[in-house]
Amino acid sequence: MSKQRRSFTAEFKAKIVLEVISGVKPSAEVCREHSIKPQLLSQWKNYFLENAFHLFDSTQRQSEEQTRIEELERVLGQKTLEAEILKKASPLLPTHLSRSGRSS
Repeated sequence: MSKQRRSFTAEFKAKIVLEVISGVKPSAEVCREHSIKPQLLSQWKNYFLENAFHLFDSTQRQSEEQTRIEELERVLGQKTLEAEILKKASPLLPTHLSRSGRSS
């Protein structure tokens, strides 16, 4: 019989870590309540503390968003150009011939 790994949401992890860091509950109590190993809680806590400064670093988030916006604008421009070319070329294309050879 295989054990299935539990997965935890980022929101759940943050809530648990904040309970411990803020002193609301001791680590041991949190681990017992949620049936998690102390090592796992320690990993979450370390990760949280190492990356907390990103919450206040809006320049990184903005540059990632700006890069994504630029890429989407580029693709939109290409698609718009393709659509315009097809609109202009469609009258020049021969119409489909029916089996009898007559145009429809």
